[in-house]
Order: sequence, then C-alpha cells, then structure tokens
Amino acid sequence: MIKEVTTATFEEEVLSSDKPVLVDFNADWCGPCQMLKPTLDKLADELDNVKVVSVNIDREDDLAYKYSVSSIPCLVMFEGGNETRRSIGLKPRPELIKFING
Repeated sequence: MIKEVTTATFEEEVLSSDKPVLVDFNADWCGPCQMLKPTLDKLADELDNVKVVSVNIDREDDLAYKYSVSSIPCLVMFEGGNETRRSIGLKPRPELIKFING
C-alpha cells in the first residue's frame, strides 16, 4: 500500500528520506491516475530500494503548486531531497521501471 503524504509530512517522508522517493501526484477524479495506481502499488511492494508515496493534489494543492504540477498523473523522483526527474501521464510498467531506475 502506498502511503499518502501531506504538506505536514512531505519533508519527513520525501525530502529527508534516506532512499530515493517516487512521488505520485494524483487526484481521485483522474482516470489515468486510477489506472496507474495498481501498478504503483505492486512496484511499491516489489522495490526495496525506492520508497513510493502519493500526493492528492486536491487535498494538497500547496504541494502541487510548489512542485509545478500542472498535469496528472505526475511522477516525480526525489533523491537526497532534490527532484531528479519527472514523468507526466500514464505509462506501462516497463517504462515506469526505467523511469524509477533513471
């Protein structure tokens, strides 16, 4: 299960994480976001070297604004507290794995 982070927990869960973090910016009303969720859930269970978290942009619009999220689903990799890459839109599992591994 992917942990949902908020503005209050973002620094601790993402920016201060000792391993890379994949942040899924999404919304409940977004069809592609809902289609991506099962794949991300499986990857979160399978990958020990990467933490996967979710940010609901409707509830956490400050985070969406701060990280310039204008289209969803938006996946952002953070390493050492810094954004290293991002991907927008629904992607198949092989492309997600490539994106996560850089």
